[in-house]
Amino acid sequence: MKPENFDLAAVVLAGGASSRMGRPKALLEYQGETFLDRLVRLFSAHCSYVCAVLGYDAEQIARRMTHATAPVLVLNPYPERGQLSSLQCGLRSLPPAISAAFFHPVDIPGVSESTIARLAEAWTAAPAGTLVLQPAHDGQRGHPVLVARAVISELLTLPAGATAREVLHRRAAQTLTVEVTDPRIRQDTDTPEEYQRLRAGESTS
Repeated sequence: MKPENFDLAAVVLAGGASSRMGRPKALLEYQGETFLDRLVRLFSAHCSYVCAVLGYDAEQIARRMTHATAPVLVLNPYPERGQLSSLQCGLRSLPPAISAAFFHPVDIPGVSESTIARLAEAWTAAPAGTLVLQPAHDGQRGHPVLVARAVISELLTLPAGATAREVLHRRAAQTLTVEVTDPRIRQDTDTPEEYQRLRAGESTS
């Protein structure tokens, strides 16, 4: 259950073309749910606002949304401009009361509920001046990334062709890394072969 006045948001990035997969990744299934439904459910337990940014195949994906806690659906009219454009669309939709936001690609669907809970808890206890929070497994950082309003503003001013990584690099001194026991924070699912590997590990997640 979300605490009262919880001021975290989540932006789930689902606007890509899924060209290597050959079908919309948002609609692939993992542990009995589509990738998108699963991520919406997990983030909804810890965030007062959750949006899914759609682009390619938007109508098909929207029709298949089944989770009871329906996210705000944000359309990226120019998904060909890449993931940053989808991130900026989602961040522009945030209510003013939001103080920080997760962002998470839909093709990293295996992140655990305990990981998101740990990150939300770590944010409330983070040292003053922390602007970015990122999970790591065995020293390797992954998703979701949680950014404060100051960083959201920087991300919104990035020009076309830039990447969110540039801002995260500039904010390295204000980044808190949280070690987690969840290897799936880094498990991309971009191809049919990667999807088979993800499904093969379902029973151990």
